[in-house]
Amino acid sequence: MRLWSPQLVFALVVLTVSCGSESGSPTGPSSALVIGGPFAAELVAFDAQDTTNPYRTGGVVFLGSSSIRFWDLDRSFPGRDYLNRGFGGSQISDALEYLDLLVLRHEPAVVVFYAGDNDIAAGKKPARVAADFEMLVARLHARMPSTRVLFLAIKPSLARLSLLEAMQEANALVADDCATDARLTYIDVHTPMLDSDGQPQAHLLADDGLHLSAAGYALWTQLVRPHVP
Repeated sequence: MRLWSPQLVFALVVLTVSCGSESGSPTGPSSALVIGGPFAAELVAFDAQDTTNPYRTGGVVFLGSSSIRFWDLDRSFPGRDYLNRGFGGSQISDALEYLDLLVLRHEPAVVVFYAGDNDIAAGKKPARVAADFEMLVARLHARMPSTRVLFLAIKPSLARLSLLEAMQEANALVADDCATDARLTYIDVHTPMLDSDGQPQAHLLADDGLHLSAAGYALWTQLVRPHVP
């Protein structure tokens, strides 16, 4: 389901791209990069890593919040050489703001994306979550039209049980959106994490009732593996 008109999305993407780059080159680390805010330390570390150990083009980038950040990709996908660009507490709008640093400079073939959890917890409506995802995809495809994006459904959790209905609504909107574009894939990690009563399965979550346990990551790995090279 398209929430914004194509003309509006295109106009906003052009504005974001033109205002978001401070250097003449759209890719590669930049000594002129200025990063502030709550994610500064993690983002500066990413930029330094790109300088000392640049990631290959045409690879797979995992992007999103702490569920991505805490994912041991080398253990889950041995020998695959995937890049982890998760930063804890982030929302879709944060990934969009720093998309050049996190994704575009690497020119990946596939982006595995998890976000929306913190967005709903911060009070954003499901329609806003879906609209922000559309904006992120539009900006990414404006630069890299053939890149595939895998959206991992917003997971259920005990810590945010009161938000379950809103998360499910956001998931449905994003799933509808993904169904309109062959480059987008909606991976339902939400439903397999529920028990027969529709409640989050505790063993898939860490002790805080919010983040994933080892069993949770094993489930996600099983669901994602068929979709990544």
